[in-house]
Amino acid sequence: MITSELLEAYLACPMKCYLRSNGEKCSENEFAALYQTQKDSYRHAGIRRLEAGPPHGSARSRIEPRSFRKAEWRLAFNQAFDVDDLSATIHAIQRAPTEGRSSEFIPIRFVHLNKPSRADKMMAVFDAIVLSKAAGQPISVARVIHGDAWTTMKVRVAAHVHELTKTFGKMRVLLAAASPPDLVLNRHCPECEFRYRCREKAIEKDDLSLLTGLTDKDRIRLNRRGIFTVKQLSHTFRPRRRPKRLAAQSEKYHHSLRALALREKKIHIVGKLRQPIQGTPIFFDVESLPDRDFYYLVGIRIEVDGRPTHYSFWADSLSDERTIWTDFLAVVSEVEKPVLIHYGSFETKFMKKMCDRYDSPPDGSIAAAAIASSLNLLSPIFATVYFPTYSNGLKENARFLGFEWSDPTADGHQSIAWRHLWEQSHDPKFREKLITYNKEDCAALGVVARAVDQLTDMEHGAGEAPSISGEVVHADAVSGRTSSWQPFKSPISDLEKINLAARWDYQRDRVFVRSGTAKRRATQQATRRPQAQRAQKIVLLNAPPACPRCEKKWRKRGRLQTKTVQDFIFSKHSIKRRIIRYEAQTYVCRSCGYEYGLGDLRLHGRRWGWNILAYFVYNAIGLCIPQLTLQHSINRLFGCRLVRSALNEFKIKASRFYSDTKAEILDRIVAGKLIHADETHANIKGQLAYVWVLTSLTDVVYILTESREGETVQQLLKGFRGVLVSDFYAAYESIACAQQKCLIHLMRDLNDEILNNPFDEEAKLVALRFAALLRPIVDTIDRRGLRAHFLRKHLREVERFYGFLGNANFNSDAAAKFKQRFERNRDKLITFLRYNDIPWNNNNAEHAIKAFARLRDVIAGSSTRKGVEEYLTLLSVSETCKYRRVDFLDFLRSGETDIAMFALRRREREGAGAPRQHTGIKCA
Repeated sequence: MITSELLEAYLACPMKCYLRSNGEKCSENEFAALYQTQKDSYRHAGIRRLEAGPPHGSARSRIEPRSFRKAEWRLAFNQAFDVDDLSATIHAIQRAPTEGRSSEFIPIRFVHLNKPSRADKMMAVFDAIVLSKAAGQPISVARVIHGDAWTTMKVRVAAHVHELTKTFGKMRVLLAAASPPDLVLNRHCPECEFRYRCREKAIEKDDLSLLTGLTDKDRIRLNRRGIFTVKQLSHTFRPRRRPKRLAAQSEKYHHSLRALALREKKIHIVGKLRQPIQGTPIFFDVESLPDRDFYYLVGIRIEVDGRPTHYSFWADSLSDERTIWTDFLAVVSEVEKPVLIHYGSFETKFMKKMCDRYDSPPDGSIAAAAIASSLNLLSPIFATVYFPTYSNGLKENARFLGFEWSDPTADGHQSIAWRHLWEQSHDPKFREKLITYNKEDCAALGVVARAVDQLTDMEHGAGEAPSISGEVVHADAVSGRTSSWQPFKSPISDLEKINLAARWDYQRDRVFVRSGTAKRRATQQATRRPQAQRAQKIVLLNAPPACPRCEKKWRKRGRLQTKTVQDFIFSKHSIKRRIIRYEAQTYVCRSCGYEYGLGDLRLHGRRWGWNILAYFVYNAIGLCIPQLTLQHSINRLFGCRLVRSALNEFKIKASRFYSDTKAEILDRIVAGKLIHADETHANIKGQLAYVWVLTSLTDVVYILTESREGETVQQLLKGFRGVLVSDFYAAYESIACAQQKCLIHLMRDLNDEILNNPFDEEAKLVALRFAALLRPIVDTIDRRGLRAHFLRKHLREVERFYGFLGNANFNSDAAAKFKQRFERNRDKLITFLRYNDIPWNNNNAEHAIKAFARLRDVIAGSSTRKGVEEYLTLLSVSETCKYRRVDFLDFLRSGETDIAMFALRRREREGAGAPRQHTGIKCA
């Protein structure tokens, strides 16, 4: 049974809902108890206010559902209804009589907060749903009465009913489960009665949700990688060298480094710390009631020559707020070179609101300068100093540094409870508790600030910090690979030497123990430099019959140029490594004096031939084999001595050689009549970038950009006048050409909404009508192809579909969104019915995106921007060969740069019945 209590708990935390449904007993939580008392008191007071209004009939006894149609009361209070598996206790119901129709019923919910939350609105909608089923008539509006001013807020039921329906489905699964849901700590924990129970369980499991700031999305992503504990996460940290161009930007926060600091119980530092504080530090902390936007306590701690002075400014009511602000400014103005130091953005908002709400200090005054230059101590700590704590909170960091509060339960939520208890009883002990708590917060802030100054002195070599110097680790010094096997360290050097002698590789390589035989000394063979080998094959490279510059054939013999390299010889069923001397006879044109004949010789390097380069590019780009694996494979199988730098030079040389080929591919695409476009993310040394893909039916090109802004693709397609096929990303909208949106994307979105809203009949109707429209169109395409002559007959059916949408008045949010989306893209969904050879989906671009995704997994963020652009140049050539049905390896070996001409000659040769050649570079 889904009750109001369980739903309210589920909206805060699924675990809380499960524990309440099983009758789990909770531990003491003063704030949670006070919160519940305030809710009950406010509800009773609200009912009394409604009863004290204009005279009208009211009902307190239980109302039977069948009596709603004959009801004469105007207000009913504390009514409980059970309908199906839903049970709601409604605070109040208002009956609004209407002439000629049955009365309207409006559920009323009382919320004591001045700012109702999303959960409060959902609870009001839940009351409306249950009341609607009990009364047997629709209810469109619920009311929430909230805050000190008893403000009334209307909540539209239709805006939340579908989300609530999905919540019901999740709750039914949860309540029927035999085991509890996954424990996840969240922001509701400090005000929950199960706070201490759940945190103990999370610490016992070493759960990832202990790390404050780790989002649900990040946690789920880590779980998919098999990382479930903080200790497991700690082993994933890898120090990264920060590029110089990013030196001025703030550091990225590393949850894995936080986990590493917790595992090793040491402070870890990333990057550079700020300079120490210059001036007189004033540590201050503010307490407030956020719901009322009322600041009632400001604490100041001034430290001069190690002697602290403390001030506390207390406000009994909102009228005293100006006074404590004035007193605060007066104290700051009396300090020489004051530096206001606080922790977090809460005090920053306090100073801004006070300056807006009351008088700001005069420009140029000491107080004005102090406010303008105030220091949020969390800023230099965040993403730079990682204390071995689960969060960057003041409480945890100060406790690690040895500071303790007199009341271990004191925190922000507890202070709110103490303030409310003081307002109810005016007991001075609660006032003293708050002042003491605020004073200790200021003292803790001083402890953290001094620790940061000590760390800064260590960083700049200005001094030592004996209290924490042994507990500090620079992240740059962390080993890139961590191991669960800890190194053996001993103050006795002989023990360390003995331990070294027990290593596995040491024993295998240097110690030989045989039963009954003596130990043999290992001998080290001298390494010999490889001798220059004689050429095993001589290849003569053909020169063109005429001068490439003036096209005249009158020539004379020039120099004989040679290169001896290691290269591959390709036969029909094998590959062999040979030492080959390539010889190129040059000629000098007698007409213009131009020397030619070196074209193919320039393809070869100093040591390695072009065929080896082609073989590497084919495997690395076409087959997505990692370079390290490819290096080991080539060296092992062919006896080469390739090093990683040689492979990188291969990639650079090939990308330069085919850079003009990529430019020609882009020019052909833009000059054509059809373009498919899509984009995806890329990883450049941990920085996010994007790759755009533009394809026609025969060409593919990849473009790298730093952001997903549409300026790049808009500039590339500035002169395009054909049809652009794309998804629904807004960047494509501004391109001035005919467009066809991918109907597969639209179909998937429709299907997802139906699956997420299984009871939404209106959304299902829209999807059915769209499917009925698209199915015969696809059948026609299967029979006749993408010819507008045969597809235009379906335009009449399209008009009928849009007529159906125009006449429909949907109450469902999902159906209304579908209608809006169809009407907004009306001219871009059926373009393929009016043009020849225009696909109705963007699968052509998505296929090219998958090719990059495979290569992206191999690169794994290890390449620079220049390296990624080189990969994309070669991938553009590879995919274009694939789209043109040309063997990528054959094209690479040919040494040609024009894929279109190579494909044309290959088709002509195959059409003439000539055998397929595998010779690579042309030779005599």
